Amino acid sequence: MKNKVNTDKKKKKSDLTYNILLVIFALIFIGSAAYLFQYYYASHKSEKKVDELQELIVEDDTPAGTEADGTPVAPQEPEFVEINGVRIQKKYEKIYERNNHFIGWLEIKGTKVNYPVVQTPEDEEYYLRRDFDGEKSTAGTLFADTSSDIEKPSDNILIYGHNMKAGTMFHDILQYDSEDFYKEHKYIQFNTIYGDGTYEVIAAFREEIREVDYGGFKYYQFFDAQTEEEFTDYVSNCQARTNYQTDRTAKYGDKLITLSTCSYHADEGRYVVVAVKVSE
Repeated sequence: MKNKVNTDKKKKKSDLTYNILLVIFALIFIGSAAYLFQYYYASHKSEKKVDELQELIVEDDTPAGTEADGTPVAPQEPEFVEINGVRIQKKYEKIYERNNHFIGWLEIKGTKVNYPVVQTPEDEEYYLRRDFDGEKSTAGTLFADTSSDIEKPSDNILIYGHNMKAGTMFHDILQYDSEDFYKEHKYIQFNTIYGDGTYEVIAAFREEIREVDYGGFKYYQFFDAQTEEEFTDYVSNCQARTNYQTDRTAKYGDKLITLSTCSYHADEGRYVVVAVKVSE
């Protein structure tokens, strides 16, 4: 009889442990599901807002080419307007009025990279977890480093963006690890409020953000070259880290953009794409 009582106690204890574990696992599952839902919903909401912003761009649809009699028609010069003392391209007037942190639009055709870019000199990472309208968002907004001069412009403009698991923001730039992808997506369009620009990719590589006193290559600290040697060193370092040969390089006097996003090959890993301006 005593053995039966002990067996019943052990069974009840085992059942209790099983039920507790079942509840814990259920809570973990529910919590994970809720997190994933919130993450992908936030990403969807962010993309929908970007679509709304695109509709505010007023592109000039006057075609370049020739008249019926063969007379050449010159491309339409961009129109400018002045808003609060800032002279900007008219096509971005409505977006700029909505948010004067807006500095331009970045697009890589054939990818999901097609987004507004902002810059906040007073707080560089203000849009790290905020959407274009300043509302909380895990996707954030593409933003330029405060050391980048858009109007001048500086030798290099550095733009940051999240590597979203939903495949949005800068997630697609990691595909430049493939030479085939590079060959099909050589060009990046970065049109600012001051003028348009087409850039050709010259490097794509993995790096790490390291301790302050690290003496190695710090791509995230290059903006204006004091000498030709400094510019050449930056380009050479970028291309040496690229696992294939690109069709173009850059020389002193050229203008660059550098795109940077998180990469999970290291604790503070980054994936970087560098491109040189080839046309207005």
